[in-house]
Amino acid sequence: MVFDEKIHTHLMSVWRESKSFFGVGGKEGMLLLTDNHFIFLKRTERMKKWWGAATKRQVVTLLQNNNTILRHDGYDEEDLEIDLEEVKSKYISKITFDNILEIGEEEKTWGSVLKIKAIEDGKKKEYDFSIVQDWVNYPIKDPTKYLKVNWTPCIEFIKSKQRVTK
Repeated sequence: MVFDEKIHTHLMSVWRESKSFFGVGGKEGMLLLTDNHFIFLKRTERMKKWWGAATKRQVVTLLQNNNTILRHDGYDEEDLEIDLEEVKSKYISKITFDNILEIGEEEKTWGSVLKIKAIEDGKKKEYDFSIVQDWVNYPIKDPTKYLKVNWTPCIEFIKSKQRVTK
């Protein structure tokens, strides 16, 4: 499979919660916006040392400037293509922009949430995405602190790329 799209946004340490009836808990992963896709990867083939340093840089960057359109050194289109080929499909959510039915943001007292309603694998799904600043690792990994960020640039980017709108 050849994936020839450019990465426009790459966010790490993103917490995704499913809003389905049976959706329990959340998942940590990377959120990527490419030319035509909204991608959430729960696993990557990248090194753990890279992940830790990159997430720390991301927290500092987002605390200084809350714009969510950003990319990380050390992860490019080739790495994304490797992840899309080698990571099991159950760890990948890949939604075309045209399959996003609703997208918006909500400010909570604890952080900012990107809300998405989309068609994924032929089913309507709802997700909330937040960027995590700090974690607790025991007894299970869970977010303890979220960042307040500006999701508007990501929302506007997706809407500008959609061919079908309401």
